[in-house]
Amino acid sequence: MISDALNIDLNLVRRLIASQFPSWSDLPITEVLPNGWDNRTFRLGNRMSIRLPSAERYAAQVDREHRWLPVLSDKLPLPIPTPLAIGKPDDSYPYKWSIYGWIDGDTAIPERIDNMPMFASALSEFLVALRSVDTSGAPGPGAGYRGGDLGIYNDQTRRAIEMMGAESNLDRELLTDIWDTALASKWNKPPVWIHGDVSSGNILVKDGTISAVIDFGSTAVGDPACDLSIAWTMFDEKSRDTFRNGMDLDEMTWTRGKGWTLWKALIILSGISETNTVEGERSRQTVDRILNDHI
Repeated sequence: MISDALNIDLNLVRRLIASQFPSWSDLPITEVLPNGWDNRTFRLGNRMSIRLPSAERYAAQVDREHRWLPVLSDKLPLPIPTPLAIGKPDDSYPYKWSIYGWIDGDTAIPERIDNMPMFASALSEFLVALRSVDTSGAPGPGAGYRGGDLGIYNDQTRRAIEMMGAESNLDRELLTDIWDTALASKWNKPPVWIHGDVSSGNILVKDGTISAVIDFGSTAVGDPACDLSIAWTMFDEKSRDTFRNGMDLDEMTWTRGKGWTLWKALIILSGISETNTVEGERSRQTVDRILNDHI
């Protein structure tokens, strides 16, 4: 569910552009659909995009992306967003906001991907390259704690498991076992760069193949386990194996990856996190994949 409390609409965006970037005020502005959770995105002319944080907890992402995306971009095998300008808060909108270069491509849903194992391989190559970038001065986990200790979500996850009633047909004992196993290990190596939200909505495809990775608001250095969730949210067994082989991570990191994925899916299924029917159905499919992969 996208927060409408700030009423982030075309009128607001037009006013912000006109007042702060008048040289671009004659360019057409259109909303990008489907829109995101942390940010609302709009297209500015043909070459730029505008992103506005949807709540205070996401506002720090603006400075993080503008500081670190230029550092990362030339070291990665796929395009990532190019920051162009930072907008200021004003009376109608309380946070900093961003303007980026536009990247052509469509959201990476399975129907748009010609070869899913090849897609999984290319994504793993990108994430391995990201992990190899020098971490000097890099930021630690942000508001969502991606890259941090999974235990921060222990109480929330256990509550979600308890809320799964008999009608869900989910094995709560097995879910608890998966969660306990995930919590039992830690990342004991030097912290590495992570994307923080590797999902179909943050990957673009063009002509059937992966073309770009976007939305680095959660990027940080830490434990790469959170970047593995797409293995269960999107991939079938064959593509998951391809992704696993390409990522070159130990088994316990994959176990924590299951934990990150399980946490997010369960808080949606239990109603702890606001969502919609489509997200609920996807979360159930994700939980089923995790359970099947665990057996």
